[in-house]
Amino acid sequence: MADEIILQTRGLTKEFKGFVAVNGVDLEVRRGTIHALIGPNGAGKTTCFNLLTHFLTPTSGQIMFNGQEITGSRPAAIAKMGMVRSFQISATFPHLTVLENVRIALQGKRGGSFDFWRSARALSALDNRAEELLEAVGLGGFATTFAVELPYGRKRALEIATTLALDPEMMLLDEPTAGMAHDDVERITALIKKVAANRTVLMVEHNLSVVSTLSDHITVLARGEILAQGDYAAVSRNAAVIEAYLGAGHA
Repeated sequence: MADEIILQTRGLTKEFKGFVAVNGVDLEVRRGTIHALIGPNGAGKTTCFNLLTHFLTPTSGQIMFNGQEITGSRPAAIAKMGMVRSFQISATFPHLTVLENVRIALQGKRGGSFDFWRSARALSALDNRAEELLEAVGLGGFATTFAVELPYGRKRALEIATTLALDPEMMLLDEPTAGMAHDDVERITALIKKVAANRTVLMVEHNLSVVSTLSDHITVLARGEILAQGDYAAVSRNAAVIEAYLGAGHA
């Protein structure tokens, strides 16, 4: 059973000057699943994400990844271990091409410097893999487009491509469909399902239709604490979950 758990927290807590944003969260994410972290605004979802990747330091509690304690580790070290976060705000280099963005991520995966001074010929050795990744996320026809010129939904696909370039064992997706039109939501939902085929995904997501389509397991947060867990059918019928969402003005 322990081998099935890729990410685990025990008593994960974060206080900000007396305000408890995350309070004693015990989270278990099973290997090879898509696990959604949901809840009304102010529930502590993004704070929890920041704790898992150590962009915030926990006030107390433990975080284990692949059976190894990572509490206190640097974000870059956690990424090298195989847990990589894709940000809610698209984090690409706007004035580089789509291909160049993915190639830079591939350089980072090699573990050395980014080699900005190396010749184009030397860097082009990475182009084949970069092009494969672009095809995988539906950006095969956009390789020479500057990232700043991409429509919003395509920028998010590029961000997923750069995350995949690091070959993560586990991806953390922060609001992957936020602000998207319906067609883009469908495209990114299908993309997440595709890239999750051989890895674990933990995502924060507001769109409950996306959650119901993708998630194997759901953890519901409210006021920084776990309110309910289970599959979509179970949590959507949970009276406390319904009250938390309706009470916060959510459908």
